[in-house]
Amino acid sequence: MKALAFVGDLSMGQPTDHSLRTAWLAAQLARAAGERDMSVATAVEAALLRWSGCTANAPGFSDALGDDVAARAAMLAQRKDWAKSLDPLGVRDALIPLAQIHCEVSGEVARILRLSAETEAALRHIFETWDGNGLPDGLSGTSVPRAVLMVALASDLEIFSRVYGLPRALALIEEQSGMRYPRELALLVTDRATDWLDRLALLEPATLADAIVTPHMQETTSVELIADVIDLKLPWMTGHSRAVASAAAACLARLGGDDPALAQVYQAGLIHGIGRAAVPNAIWNSPGRLSAAEWEKVRLVPYWTARAGKQTGTLAQAAELASHAYERSDGSGYFRGAGEGALSLNARVLSAAVAWVALGQKRPWRDALTATEAASLMRAEADTGRFDREVVEAMLYAGEAPSGSARPRQSAIRLTAREIEVLRFISHGASNKEAARELELSPSTIRTHMESVFRKLECSTRAAATLKASTLGLL
Repeated sequence: MKALAFVGDLSMGQPTDHSLRTAWLAAQLARAAGERDMSVATAVEAALLRWSGCTANAPGFSDALGDDVAARAAMLAQRKDWAKSLDPLGVRDALIPLAQIHCEVSGEVARILRLSAETEAALRHIFETWDGNGLPDGLSGTSVPRAVLMVALASDLEIFSRVYGLPRALALIEEQSGMRYPRELALLVTDRATDWLDRLALLEPATLADAIVTPHMQETTSVELIADVIDLKLPWMTGHSRAVASAAAACLARLGGDDPALAQVYQAGLIHGIGRAAVPNAIWNSPGRLSAAEWEKVRLVPYWTARAGKQTGTLAQAAELASHAYERSDGSGYFRGAGEGALSLNARVLSAAVAWVALGQKRPWRDALTATEAASLMRAEADTGRFDREVVEAMLYAGEAPSGSARPRQSAIRLTAREIEVLRFISHGASNKEAARELELSPSTIRTHMESVFRKLECSTRAAATLKASTLGLL
């Protein structure tokens, strides 16, 4: 959950402790409002996972507003010009489908994590407001889950006080009292904000993290979920992180890695793209050469992944390894520029796996390479010293996958072979027409298959269907 909170904060253009701070403030507000321990836990979990659906609607925000990261940061700060590229009369209509995607994916994340029904309900309605002007369903009053209102207030207090200072923050909260959130909760915040923020400022990161642990957060869940959420940011990356993890584990097994090493390199493969959330989609989707400023943002991707390790507890070692995903043996990689002598075998395996998998996938700036073309290029890179020759040969060996790789879960949900084929194209960003052309079917047939997929998976958006199908091992 802390890793997902980190990804969400990066995606929303926030400091990487924003969700943790919001969760702590939400807990204080819930207790001050007389909520039971279970309701306090719900508020904390909803605050941590509030942005877990924001990678899924990043393509929509990018299309509508250009820079999906900066635009959402401006939206959260309620800057007057955050939606300047939209028709002023059509802002709500533009946001409804984005909110639907976000809420459905966030709710699905809660379900996968086996959180309470209350937390899942809060996340599925996380943008609703007290006065009924929220999204996507326009719930109002007591129909809005209580945790949603407390998290909204806590988040506004955290952001407004940081961006504008406390007096202006309280004025903004007062302006929205009785509309965005109920007046009695806003009054509690006004009365106690100074004390809460002073106490929060004194908390060390480890103390803050410990203070917001709920009973559900003691349970072990699948790291694959983090990979799937990361990959939702860019449809053409669907399945990329899982593929990297499997390729890296398979390669290390051929090189004689033991079980702990296999497990660590597999986890590192899954989470190596955490920092990708900090880079606007427009940069990733650029078909041409990146500017120096754009390239600098890309170079920081593994840095942010390393930073995530400081916040995620049990994933710390895997995140540190994952931050070496773009290093090269000759020192030409990033962000450290570490050479072969500074790279462990696991790091050399991971970086080769990332490159190998990417070469076989289509990108906005090039088509996918064939296996033969990709192998030739990897060997050429090894000849120049960028990759370890022994690692490359082990990577290219077509052998059996090791036990450290993922095994699809048995699912009670059954999609037909054709439905899976259609969903695979759609999950990679293809339109109905594009999928129809590739599969030599009519667009109406594609639509019929997708309606069946949505019905079986109990989803209404492509992003949620992709996440659920990936989790169930159907893709």
